[in-house]
Amino acid sequence: MNKVKIVVIGNGMVGHHFLEQVAASSRAQEFEVTVVGEERHSAYDRVHLSEYFQGKSAAALTLGTAEQYLGWGFKVKLGVKATQIHRDEQQVTLADGATLAYDWLILATGSFPFVPPVEGHDREGCFTYRTFDDLDAIRAAAKGASTGVVVGGGLLGLEAANALRQLNLDTAVVEFSPRLMPAQVDQEGGELLGSMIASLGVQVLTGRATERIEDGISARHCMVFKDGKKHETDMIVFSAGIRPRDELARASGLEMGERGGVAIDNYCRTSDPRILAIGEVAAWHNCCFGLVAPGYQMAKVALSTLTAGELAFTGADMSTKLKLMGVDVGAIGDTQGTQTAGAKVYRYLDQVHRYYRKLVVTADGQKLLGAILVGDNSYYDPLLQYYRNRLDLPAEPQSLIVKSAGDAPVLGLDALPDTATICSCHNVSKGDIICCMKSGKASLGEVIDHTRATTGCGGCAAQVKDLVQKQQAAMGMEVSHALCAHFKHSRQELEHIIRVEGVHSFSALLEKHGQGLGCDLCKPVAANILASVWNDYALNDELVSLQDTNDAFLANMQKDGTFSVVPRIAGGEITPEKLIIIGEVARDFGLYTKITGGQRIDMFGAKLNQLPAIWQRLVDAGFETGQAYGKSVRTVKSCVGSNWCRYGVQDSVGLSIEIENRYKGIRSPHKLKFAVSGCTRECAEAQSKDFGIIATEKGWNLYFAGNGGMRPRHADLFAQDLDKDTLIQTIDRLMIFYIRTADKLQRTARWLENLDGGLDYLRKVILQDSLGLNADLDTQMAHLVASYHCEWKESLSDPKRLARFRQCINSDSDDPTLAYVQERGQPRPATLAEREKIPLAAV
Repeated sequence: MNKVKIVVIGNGMVGHHFLEQVAASSRAQEFEVTVVGEERHSAYDRVHLSEYFQGKSAAALTLGTAEQYLGWGFKVKLGVKATQIHRDEQQVTLADGATLAYDWLILATGSFPFVPPVEGHDREGCFTYRTFDDLDAIRAAAKGASTGVVVGGGLLGLEAANALRQLNLDTAVVEFSPRLMPAQVDQEGGELLGSMIASLGVQVLTGRATERIEDGISARHCMVFKDGKKHETDMIVFSAGIRPRDELARASGLEMGERGGVAIDNYCRTSDPRILAIGEVAAWHNCCFGLVAPGYQMAKVALSTLTAGELAFTGADMSTKLKLMGVDVGAIGDTQGTQTAGAKVYRYLDQVHRYYRKLVVTADGQKLLGAILVGDNSYYDPLLQYYRNRLDLPAEPQSLIVKSAGDAPVLGLDALPDTATICSCHNVSKGDIICCMKSGKASLGEVIDHTRATTGCGGCAAQVKDLVQKQQAAMGMEVSHALCAHFKHSRQELEHIIRVEGVHSFSALLEKHGQGLGCDLCKPVAANILASVWNDYALNDELVSLQDTNDAFLANMQKDGTFSVVPRIAGGEITPEKLIIIGEVARDFGLYTKITGGQRIDMFGAKLNQLPAIWQRLVDAGFETGQAYGKSVRTVKSCVGSNWCRYGVQDSVGLSIEIENRYKGIRSPHKLKFAVSGCTRECAEAQSKDFGIIATEKGWNLYFAGNGGMRPRHADLFAQDLDKDTLIQTIDRLMIFYIRTADKLQRTARWLENLDGGLDYLRKVILQDSLGLNADLDTQMAHLVASYHCEWKESLSDPKRLARFRQCINSDSDDPTLAYVQERGQPRPATLAEREKIPLAAV
C-alpha cells in the first residue's frame, strides 16, 4: 500500500504535539511522516525555558527525541532549514539541497522574537530570548557583566528578567506600554504588578520607547529613550513580543493574515488545501495565538482534517495563570471588558496586602466575562470554571473577590458539568477524566498518561489531583495521596526516598522518581524535605529556585515590601551588651521594634538592600539568625524558673537555652514552637506549644502537639518525670518521626489528630521502640544538630549571594516609594490616606 506522505516543517512544542497525535492514531500505519527542524535540538519545552538557568539540562526539557521519532517510524531531519515550497509539484526544498515530496504539508514553523528596529539593536551584547542557543549566549555573556536590561514587559519579558536576575545581574525591564503585561492586565493591575516586581529588586521602566543604543560610559551600552532619558547596561535582551515565522509560506504565495501569519480556516487549511498550518504561524480570523494551548488544539484538528474527521478549531481561551518571580498573575477571558456591550466591572484593590482582583460580568450580572488577579491566584480556578462553563454567578458577584488573602471562593467539583474544561492545554474535560478512571486507568499517573492533563503549562495540577481523589472515593477505591502530577508519592514517601537514597537536589529527585518539570505544589515541599533531612545551605544553586520569598531572602516580607529582622535570643535571655547592639541597629536603620510572643525582638521595616548591613553588625556582635522566615524551630519560650522565682523547682531558662541551641535551624513540615515552665504554675504557657515542658519535683513532664491559631489545641501529656537526657532524647525521636511522616504544611496538632492509633500508638513507637526506628531517628537528629549553620553568616561571606539583596537597580539606595509615619515614637507604614498627605519629597 502506498502510504500518505506527510511533511511537518517545524519541531517546536506544537509540531511535536502533532507528531504525538499521529503516532497515537489508529491510522498511523497509513502515513509516511518526515519531520524537518531548523534547530539542532529536537522539540523542547519553551514554557519552562527559564529553568535552563536553574540547572535544568537541555535533555530534561526535551519533549521528543530523534530516537523516539524513529521508533514511531518517522523520518527526522534536524538542524536543516526548509527553504522553498513548490506547491505545484508538492515538494519542499531544504537548505542541504534535499527535496521532499508530500501529499500533506504541515506548517508548524512557530514564531521569532520581535526586535525593535532601533539603531544599535544588533550590537555585540544584545540578545533574544527564545532558544537554547540564545540562553547559552546570555549565560556566557553574563560572566563578564553586572547589569542587564530586558526590552519588553510582557509575559516572556518578565521570564527573561527573572533569568537575568538568577544570573546575579542587576536587572531592569523596559516596556513601551504604561504598564507591565498590557495584554493580560489593566492599568491598576499593571501598576501593582510593577511595584511588586520592583520590590524584588528589578527596576521597572514603563512608558519608555528606545530610540537608539550607543556606547555607554560606565557600562557597555547606553539606551537612549525618545523622552531623552538614558539607561546604561552591560547586556540587553529583546523580548518585546513575537512575530509568526511565515516567510516560507509567504514566498510560496499562500494567503496571509492581515497582520501576518498564514491564514487558516476552521480546519487549519490554508489557501492551498494540501497545506495546513498550526501553532503560532497560523492566523485564524486574522488572529495569531501566542500560547501553547491553542496550538495543541490546532494539532488535533489538523490530524482530524487529514483523516476526514469533523473536528474544528473555533477559537481559543487565552486565560492564563502564572507566577512571575514569585508574584501571582491570573488573566481570564475579556480582562478589559471591551468585547461585550454593556459589560460591568467589579474591582478590589488592597494596597496594604498587595492584591488586585477584577471581575467583568454581563450587564445583568449573571455571567462572568473576564477576570484579573494580581498577587493571589488562589481565586483563579473557581473563577475560570465560572467563565468557561457559563455558570450563574452569585446574586452578589463581588462576593467572589472581596475576601481575605487566600480565602478564595469555593466552587466544588460537583458543581461543574462533565463538559467543564479542566486542562485547557490538552482540552481535557471533567468528563474525560471520569471516563478515563472508569475505564480502569484510575490512578493520578494513569490519568495524566492517558489524558495528558497537567503536562502543558501545569496550571491545572491541583484541580486534576482533587478530581482524581474525589472520583477514587466515589468508586470505592483507596484514595491516592500522590503529592502532585509530577510525583506519584506522598510527602512521607518522598522524605523516605530522599533520606535512604541520599538525594540532595530537586533535579535529581525529579529525574529518578518524578516526571515533567515540577510545580508550585511539589517544589516547596521538596525544598522543605531536603532541608529537613540534610540541612544544606538554602541559597545553594540547586536549592534557591525552590524557596519561597521569605526563605529566598532569609527574612519575612512585610505588607509594604520591606522585611523584618529577628536575631536568635535563646530562651529570651540576653545580655545588656547585646540588648544595646539591637537598640543601636534599630536606631541606625530606622526600624520599628517589638518584643515577640516568643521572647525575641523583632525589627520591622528593613529594606532589601539593608539586610546584609544589618546582619553584618548583628553577626559581628555574636547574634545568629532566628530563622523566623522558615518552616522550622522558632522559639523556646521560658519563665525565669528556679534561678529567680520562689516557686520554681527546675532551671527552666537553662533548659530552654539548651533546647533552642540544639534544635535551631531544623526545618520541618510546619513551624515548631517550644516552651519550658519551671513549675506547674505554667507561666511559659507550655501546654499550648508543639513541644511543652513543665518542671516537676522529679524532673520534667513532656507535652506534645499543642498549638494556638485558628484551631487552638491543648497539648497532650506524652511522658512524665523525665530526667534531662531522657527528655531530650524523647524530643529528638518525636521530632524526626513527625518530620518523616507528616503531610505538607501539617502542624503537629493536625498530624497527631490524623495519626492512626493516636497518642497510644505514638508512645509505643517513641517510648517502646515498637517499630525498631529509634536508632535511626537518633542518627538523623545527630546529623541535623551537627550540621547547623547560621544562614546569614554563610551568606555574608559569599559576594555572589549578597548580589541578591538590592532594592533598586544599579544602586544601593532605598526604595523611594516607601512612606512612614511616627506612632508612639516609632515608624510604621503609612496608610493610603496618610500617604496622600505626605509631600512627595518626604516619600
